[in-house]
Amino acid sequence: MSTRSRSAPPPEDDLRLPRPPGLIRRFWGRHALLADVLIALFCLLVTLTPPSAFRAAGAEGGAHPSTVPLVVLTIASCALLLRRRQWPLIVFVASAVLAAAFLFAPAPMGPALLLFASYSLAVYGSSRAAWTGFGLGIGGLTVLATLLWLTGAVAFSIAVNAVVGEAVLTLIGTLIGVNVGNRKRYLEAIIERSRQLLRERDQQAQLAASAERARIAREMHDIVSHSLTVIVALTDGASATSDVERARVATAQASETARSALREMRAMLGVLRDESDQAAPLLPLDEDAVAAAVDSARAAGFPVTVRTSTADGAPPILPRPVRFAVGRVVQEGLTNAMRHAPGVTAIDVAVAVGGGRVQVDVRNDGVSGVGEGGGYGLRGLRERVDLAGGTLTAGPAGSSSWRLHADIPFTDDELAAPEGRGGTERP
Repeated sequence: MSTRSRSAPPPEDDLRLPRPPGLIRRFWGRHALLADVLIALFCLLVTLTPPSAFRAAGAEGGAHPSTVPLVVLTIASCALLLRRRQWPLIVFVASAVLAAAFLFAPAPMGPALLLFASYSLAVYGSSRAAWTGFGLGIGGLTVLATLLWLTGAVAFSIAVNAVVGEAVLTLIGTLIGVNVGNRKRYLEAIIERSRQLLRERDQQAQLAASAERARIAREMHDIVSHSLTVIVALTDGASATSDVERARVATAQASETARSALREMRAMLGVLRDESDQAAPLLPLDEDAVAAAVDSARAAGFPVTVRTSTADGAPPILPRPVRFAVGRVVQEGLTNAMRHAPGVTAIDVAVAVGGGRVQVDVRNDGVSGVGEGGGYGLRGLRERVDLAGGTLTAGPAGSSSWRLHADIPFTDDELAAPEGRGGTERP
């Protein structure tokens, strides 16, 4: 069973990760800031070169009025490229604004930022955002360039160069970014799904181990508690009597009870160690668990009466799982009576079968200071009866009496189903 916490991600060694990228891609992946700095410097160099493009024709070498604003805006937009992974939309908007500002440049030229901005929006944003940005950015740039050309604010060559050049760069960046971004998101989804499956696997293993511990605890209690109670009663009786023959018989009965418990323990442990049948049920060796429990209680000197009945008067025949649960109910009722009713004078066991249900009722007197509740035995018994689809109630039935009652349903299909060796048997 895994000891990892539920919130901690599983180690990468447990995941079936895709093949890692090549040497160059791994290098840039480890040095993301260096890559962004180089991209920003490249865009700055390409956009501001050559410087003569910013000089007005015939102005005796003087700078064009738009030179300083364009240079400042270019530097600011290139600086924003350093945050293109965290703010892809902001970087794209700034690049589109810069492209629109270059409509006022003195010569046909344009920035290269939209190439990397559209790529970043597709990879670190979404494909939908990238195509939406492409449509809105180029559409807005086209409308603005057309209006400026019609009003005579910019030359036709500058308007066409700006629209066509930025459209080509943005389209290339979007296409490449959508391809890379979709693959990146697909791999991230696969890896996250793998982590989720590993967490679910660990949780299922923990639940299975917890259920198995509870099942073993129920079996251990049923075997050990009842047998030890009978052994204690027999040995107390043997030590209290002066009749050597009766003491010898009580000691022999205690020894036989211990051997029977040991056989059940070995059978249970053998099932647990059998790796070929993980779903093997933990069933007692005694096919007639009710008779075995009653005989051991009577051997310990307790007055036990048993009554069985069916709707048609025939001896009751029960499916093996139901018979197993009935035997454990009777066993727990007798154990509680022997342990907690020192003044008991009568223990009555009744098993009634009819209408697709079996009713088990164990009553005893001699109880002092009875109250609600129960220990591990009743808790495990309730779990066992719940697994069989029945209900269990336990509590006082008078001033000095205690009643344990179980109602367990079964179907005709269960009666007709084969149950391994011996078929269906009477309790």
